Amino acid sequence: QVQLVESGGGLVQAGGSLRLSCAASGSIVRINYMGWYRQAPGKERELVATITSGGSTNYADSVKGRFTISRDNAKNTVYLQMNSLKPEDTAVYCCKANIVQAYSLKDYWGQGTQVTVSS
Repeated sequence: QVQLVESGGGLVQAGGSLRLSCAASGSIVRINYMGWYRQAPGKERELVATITSGGSTNYADSVKGRFTISRDNAKNTVYLQMNSLKPEDTAVYCCKANIVQAYSLKDYWGQGTQVTVSS
């Protein structure tokens, strides 16, 4: 079985920074892409950023220039550095990983971590 555990959420004032982490553990052969998604109250879940095993990244337009996604393949961990936070960034942030196991390939999700940005 595989688990994704996020950490680093919290309450921050507008203009501040937070760094999220998501560590994958379990029976893992390889992790392909990893990503961060978020869901605000009353809104649909949206993609924030993704990163491939080779380090190629993709960002939502709303976070470009403010957020940076990175990963440590040796630790099976993905990070999201969030700078210049805005109240509209308030949401539950979840990580997702496309994981290769011995006999399967599937997406796994973390439980989510709350990010609240006050004005």
